[in-house]
Amino acid sequence: MKKLVILLFSVLFLISFSTTTAEKIQGNTNSLEGTWELVNRYNYNGMNVTDTLFNLNGYQQIKIYSKGKVMWTRYSPNDPAEWFGYGAYEVKNNRLEERLEFGSKTMMKIQDTVQVFKFKLQLEPNYYQQITLDDNGDPIFSENYKRID
Repeated sequence: MKKLVILLFSVLFLISFSTTTAEKIQGNTNSLEGTWELVNRYNYNGMNVTDTLFNLNGYQQIKIYSKGKVMWTRYSPNDPAEWFGYGAYEVKNNRLEERLEFGSKTMMKIQDTVQVFKFKLQLEPNYYQQITLDDNGDPIFSENYKRID
């Protein structure tokens, strides 16, 4: 009987621990931590969206954010260039900054002129936008992602 009671309490403890852990993970979904897929892009004129560009002909772009690091890759059947990058990221005050550490040859050419990629961030639990702003703080274009993991 004593062994049965100990076993029952052990099982209840493990169940409560796993539930608490799952709640913590689910409760933290309003962060960039995870895997994201590009849904579309917007072009802006001032504050207004003027065009929506959808992924066509097998185009796919994925970003993974984990513990201050970002990795992304792009596949476009119509573009022979390789596109990928890895680096660090930081989010502060609805701003996203990415610093590339290494990437594809094509991306490293861009990195020679842009050291830090800065975006306005609009983050929801399963969707986010990284918005490029002009010198006046007005949006130029955005990449719009959905959470896939």
